[in-house]
Amino acid sequence: MAQIALVTGTSSGIGLEAAIHLAQAGFRVVATMRDLDRRAALDERTKQAGVSLDVRVLDVEQPQSIDGCVQDVLRLYGAIDVLVNNAGAGYLGAMEQTPDTALQRMMEVNFFGVWRATQAVFPAMRAAGRGRVITVTSIGGLVGQPFNDAYCASKFAVEGMMESLVPVARRLGILVSLIEPGAVTSEFVSTVLGATDITSETDGAYDAMRAAYESAVNRSYAESAQSGADVAAVIVEAATTTAPRFRYQTSDLVRAIVARKYVDPTGESVVQMTGARLP
Repeated sequence: MAQIALVTGTSSGIGLEAAIHLAQAGFRVVATMRDLDRRAALDERTKQAGVSLDVRVLDVEQPQSIDGCVQDVLRLYGAIDVLVNNAGAGYLGAMEQTPDTALQRMMEVNFFGVWRATQAVFPAMRAAGRGRVITVTSIGGLVGQPFNDAYCASKFAVEGMMESLVPVARRLGILVSLIEPGAVTSEFVSTVLGATDITSETDGAYDAMRAAYESAVNRSYAESAQSGADVAAVIVEAATTTAPRFRYQTSDLVRAIVARKYVDPTGESVVQMTGARLP
């Protein structure tokens, strides 16, 4: 019998490709998203790939939506063997300009959504003595980025949560992995760069820095961005290998940045590197 994989945030990007790639790898995939009106791209890729998916509503900002979906899947299939926490949101803005609503949404989607989804599947995995929790974070969960204060805060929180959970989970038979991509080509980036809801007037103090940062980000994406399929392949590896690692950086570039951080306990090397994108 095929193993059951539940994937959040499958309307586009990494989540969409993860659902397809896991189905191709033999999983019975429950592909979830907040709004089923946005399922057209997933349906088209499903048809192209010649696979079938169980597409359901799951809004990671709503605890009752998470619990309801997880319980329905458990009743129907009897297990959730793999949870892929992929649903996420981004925001670009200086700390001083970030409204509480934006900060709260970053934490609700990127941290509390992951916490609640993991908490929802854990009892069944613990009872079964097996299961895998795979969470897509970001290089922004390891290295802070200018104008990503709220986003990085939420991703750092997920990294801390999972790093704390993993040794306990392993003793229960549950394997925990983090997927840490850098630049990935998707509509996520254009949505984030378009965010303009600043909360205060700052006399243009950040304008030149933000423009330079956005320009550098666009160059980086043009030169080194991975595809959602690239990251999905890493997710499949974490879902299928006998002994999955805790952390998977998805490119040589991300591995190099992470290595730079870990060899410099002062943090100055990373600050200089990220600050190089500013005038």
